This record gives sequence, structure tokens and C-alpha cells, in this order.
Amino acid sequence: MIGGHYRLVERVGSGAMGVVWQARDERLERLVAIKQLVLQPGLSEQETDEARRRAMREARIAARLQHPNAITVFDVAENDGEPCLVMEFLPSRSLSSVLAERGTLSPEEAAKICAQVASALSAAHAAGIVHRDVKPANILLTENGTAKITDFGISRAVGDVTVTQTGISAGTPAYLAPEVARGHDPSPAADVFSLGATLYNAVEGRPPFGTSQNPLALLHAVATGKVPPPKQAGSVTTLLMGMLDAEPEARPTMREAADALTEVGAGRSMTWTPTARTAVLAAEGEAEPPALFLATATLPEQTTKQDVRQPPAPDKPASRRTIIIGLVVAVVVIATGLIVIAALNGNGNGGTPPTTSLKPTTTAGQVPPPANTGTQQTSSAPAPSSTTGASTTTTTTTTTTTRPRPPTIPAARRSTRARPAPW
Repeated sequence: MIGGHYRLVERVGSGAMGVVWQARDERLERLVAIKQLVLQPGLSEQETDEARRRAMREARIAARLQHPNAITVFDVAENDGEPCLVMEFLPSRSLSSVLAERGTLSPEEAAKICAQVASALSAAHAAGIVHRDVKPANILLTENGTAKITDFGISRAVGDVTVTQTGISAGTPAYLAPEVARGHDPSPAADVFSLGATLYNAVEGRPPFGTSQNPLALLHAVATGKVPPPKQAGSVTTLLMGMLDAEPEARPTMREAADALTEVGAGRSMTWTPTARTAVLAAEGEAEPPALFLATATLPEQTTKQDVRQPPAPDKPASRRTIIIGLVVAVVVIATGLIVIAALNGNGNGGTPPTTSLKPTTTAGQVPPPANTGTQQTSSAPAPSSTTGASTTTTTTTTTTTRPRPPTIPAARRSTRARPAPW
């Protein structure tokens, strides 16, 4: 007995988030379904209490919704401290089990089912309720063709704590909207995308982002928002691609989706038209999506760092070559200067200057005509006196053919001090 008047009859299903029982309400004498939430192991006492409070709050929010295509929540009870949702009991099968058996549905049949679900979700959005977990397993189908959406906000309520701990949402991300995969809060537009992914699965036989068993790889694919165009969607293709637009604002509202799906399911022409952006995306096909990888922020960040470091690498050898060349030039200049100084000092000590740097001179006091260079050095050195010996008259004045040479120091001054000529 749960809650004092719900008697469990039999277990009718289970999932990652809890166990579903068929039960009898002894007070009102009716059959009900009771879903007992199963909290994930390893949670601290504080985390467990927080998960319970959130589950109770979300259940109370879902209980406000009254719609013929939504499973009604009657009550919230507790059993040994664990929250339990008391809902209407509906003899039915889930859409996921139908697809597992049949593979795919025709576009018209899939549109009829999703139109009913969209109608219920539109009413939920109008009441401020976001489902957050639309997928085939949460759509129940009766034998007369009625479709009902169930489990409003339950997975989100229980998963909130674990998301903060691990960063990965519970369950498969195959039906998540790209913005949710990138860390944004679910919104009504996210429900539209999830219903579109469910419709895609119904007509194509697989979710839009595949069925990878690696949740991280699947989450990465979802975050890109690149949906392969369907091949079997027929008349519902345009609406389907609009519902699966990577940008939330480009998707139709749930009310628009419900109306368009109803038209397709009835075999009528669809009146909904995509926005300009949706039409462009459909035409581009494989075009790269806008910046999407706040979820794959690590990889882009690493790439950016590599890009910053790599460009300077080729410049390093050039810098070393420049330094080496500069050093060689400096050494050559210094060596040349030392040689010139040594040569001048040698002249000052009575040595004979190199014959290649001197021109023949005349006798004392006579200067030969300058070379055809326009440069004359006769004014750069004092003329020798008439009493200067013959031994000194051969070094009084010189003229070069390439550049000015330092003047020769007179013999009278050599005897007292020798200094290098200025450059």
C-alpha cells in the first residue's frame, strides 16, 4: 500500500528513472499507474533530499496540465521516503516498442501521432511547462490510435543533481536539442526539436544523430546541430527540417507544428512555410554550422594555442642567421681597422708603407698632379720646409684613387709621437 490507499497490483514497466506499477486507488475505486522514482546510487544525503524536492515540485507542475493527449498526474505520494507519481492508467504501447517492431512508419501515420503530442505540448507550453524529455519511449499509443505524452519533467528533476556532479545528462542524448547539448536550459523550442527528432526516427528508422553507444560522441554530434536530410519523410520533409533547425528561434512554435502535422496527417497541403534562415540552411545542406562548440570548447581552445605558438617557429633560424652575419661583419670591420692601424704604426716606426697605397712623389716641396678622382689631399698635411732631408721628401703627400687616405705625418713630428690617422 502506497500513500494509504494505493494498492500495488503488478509491475508493468521499468526504466532508468524508476519502476511503473499498476495499482488500484482504494478510495476512488479506479485503476492508476504509479511510478516510483529511483534515485541514483552514490548521492549524498543533501543531494538525495534535493532530488526529492525537485521531483515533487516537477510532479506538482505536471499535475496542472489537463489535456486529452497528455497522461494526467493525479497525486504525488511517498513510499519509504521515496517520491511516487500517481497517474492515469492507460492500456497502451510506447512508440519506441512500435518502432522496434515495425521499423518505420509512413509520413502520414507518423504525422498523426506527432500532431497529437504537439497539441498536448503546446498546451503545456502555454501553462509554462516544458517537458524536457520528449522521445518515443515517452509517447504512449492506444489501440484506437490515441497518442499521449507522459513523464513531464521527471528526468530533468532527478537528473539535475547528477548533471552538476558529472556534467553529463542521464539517459541517451539522441533526442536532445543542440542548445541543450551545449549546456543551455531546455525551453519550449527544445521540446519542438525533440519532437522533430522523434518524427525523424519514426520515418527514417533512426534518430537524426544516429545511435552511438558512446554518450560523449553522441552528445558531440548533437551539439553540432548538423542533421542529415531525411530520405523517406515525403510531404513532411520541410516541416521536419524546420523543427530540427539548429537555431531555436528559426523553429516553428509547438502550436504551428501541431497545425502543420495535423494537415499532413489528414492528407492536406501543409500551410506552414519555413523562415528565410531555415530555407537557406536546407539549401546549403552540408554547410558548416555557426559556432557551436562551447561543449567542445576544449578542442578549439587547444587548437588556438597551437596556432599562436606555431607561426614564430620558422622565424627562429632567420634570426640566428642575422646575428651570425652581423657578428662576421663586425669581426671583419674590426680586423680591417686593426690592420690599418698596424700599418700606420709600422710607418711611424720607420717601416716602408705598402707600395700599393702610395703614389710616386717628386722632390721636396713638389706635389704631383692628383689622380683623376677629384680628390686632393695637399691641404690635409703641412708642406715640408726647405731644410727637410731627402729621406723625408718621399712621404710628404699621397693621393689615392678610391678614397682619401690618412695624411702622412711629417718626420719632424714622427720623432716625438705617433698616432693613427683619423678615418
